[in-house]
Amino acid sequence: MDTYVVVPTYNEAENLEPLVAELLKLPDGEARTVLRDICVVNVDDNSPDGTGALADRLAARNPGRVVAIHRPGKLGLGTAYLAGFERALELGAQRIITMDADFSHHPRSIPIMLRKGSEADLVIGSRYVMGGVVRGSPPSRRALSRIGNLAARIITGVAVHDATAGFRLYSRDVLESIAFTDIFSSGYSFLVEMLYLVQERGWHVAEVPIVFEDRRAGTSKISRIEVMRAAYTLARLSWRRFRR
Repeated sequence: MDTYVVVPTYNEAENLEPLVAELLKLPDGEARTVLRDICVVNVDDNSPDGTGALADRLAARNPGRVVAIHRPGKLGLGTAYLAGFERALELGAQRIITMDADFSHHPRSIPIMLRKGSEADLVIGSRYVMGGVVRGSPPSRRALSRIGNLAARIITGVAVHDATAGFRLYSRDVLESIAFTDIFSSGYSFLVEMLYLVQERGWHVAEVPIVFEDRRAGTSKISRIEVMRAAYTLARLSWRRFRR
């Protein structure tokens, strides 16, 4: 297996099992020409709702295709991604996909991203390129997302439409070019910092349109503290860009 999907979770027991089922079916049908096989790496932050125990059951039921990583508590989205990257790279991943567990990122977009990955080093599943759609999100969330993306482009110079998207496909070479210990952000602002580092190293970044749907079940994890951390990350990356 050379394609690994990293799925961080905190209280996603309602979503994890159906998501894993969708992911493990991807090699069937039309996607068979794209994927030989796929592995899911779940990184759970000690979810009180039993998501971690569910991940263990899914791993036992699908040996070699589902990997469960347990962390002692809620340590941040960015560090969850890094834990998933490290495990996937250890297991021989050549392509690593990141996505949310709540079906706002739908597995049906993965074959499209993989095809685009044949010509790009990082592929973003984008809400804001032509053909991208946002469904179900309240106007306040849409406005916050638009403002955040505009600020990221202007302040850091990242040349994409959806800099805050978590639905991504990284090549192994891209991840191996970045020292994970040098990444400062631990929350959602990790996404912007990671994109900045990828672009800084000259890798080719591409976007493909997706349909982004508000979560099917559970609650959003974005808080005011995360927004403040994102603002700090933008300021820090802006200073780094200015110094360069």
